[in-house]
Order: sequence, then structure tokens, then C-alpha cells
Amino acid sequence: MATLLLIITAVLTALIAGLFYAYSCSVVLGLGKLSDVEYLKAMQNINREILNPIFFMSFMGTAILLPVSTFVFRGQQPAFIFLLLASLTYLIGVFGVTTGGNVPMNDILDKFDISGSSAEALKQMRDNFENRWNFLNNIRTAFSVVTIVLVVCACIWNKEV
Repeated sequence: MATLLLIITAVLTALIAGLFYAYSCSVVLGLGKLSDVEYLKAMQNINREILNPIFFMSFMGTAILLPVSTFVFRGQQPAFIFLLLASLTYLIGVFGVTTGGNVPMNDILDKFDISGSSAEALKQMRDNFENRWNFLNNIRTAFSVVTIVLVVCACIWNKEV
């Protein structure tokens, strides 16, 4: 049962890492080519649509299952150490950056009236949003990749396998 938990944890962690990786290496690059109005509308829509059960299952599920897996594998070295590091990496570098950085920015953008704003206001909103949001996304991408590497290491060195 513990091995099944570890596999499910690995899959959810990989899904989140893949999501942020795809954003970093394709989505933000494509969005960057849009006009200010198109960019802001696209980001508003993306940020609204990502709030769905499938995303929450993987994003929140990883935040729950990593610590649970760590607890289940306590005393089993080195899997426990890899899972402990993965939990800390995810909770601080992925979950923390997302909830403390990207989400508040998304909320500000969501309230921004695109159609009622001047070209100058649109440019200012984009300038205040785009580079910082992308920087934070790159941070959480790097941390999510490190997290999945650590979980894979726990899988490889799991004594129950």
C-alpha cells in the first residue's frame, strides 16, 4: 500500500512539474507575442480556467500526498530523506510561490477592467504583471522539477519495491 501511495504521489508531482514546465517553455513565450489587450485578456482567461477540479486535484493533492508519503516512509532510509526534501521543496518553492506570488497577481489582474482602460493603463498593467509573473513561474517550475527528481529518487531507493 505504501508503494502505491508513493506512485500516486509521483504521478501528481510529475503532472504539476509538467504543467509549470509547459508554461515556461511554450505558453508564456506565445503570450509574450500578443498585444497588451490580447495578453491581458488571455492571462485573465487562463487564470480563471485553471481554477478547476483537475488542477486542484493535482496541485493540492501533491501538497497533501508528499507530507503523507514522508510520514508513511519515516524510518525507511533513504526514501524518507528524499520525500522530506521533496515535501519541503514543493511546499516552499511551488505551493508557497504560487499562493504567495502568482495567485495574488492573478487576483489583481482578474479585477482589472481591460475594456475600460486606456492604452497607457494597459501597458502599465502588463509591465507590472508579465515579467514578475513569469519570474515566479520559472521559480516554481525549477522547484517542481527538483521535487519530482527527489520523488523519483525515493521511488528508486524505496526498500519495499
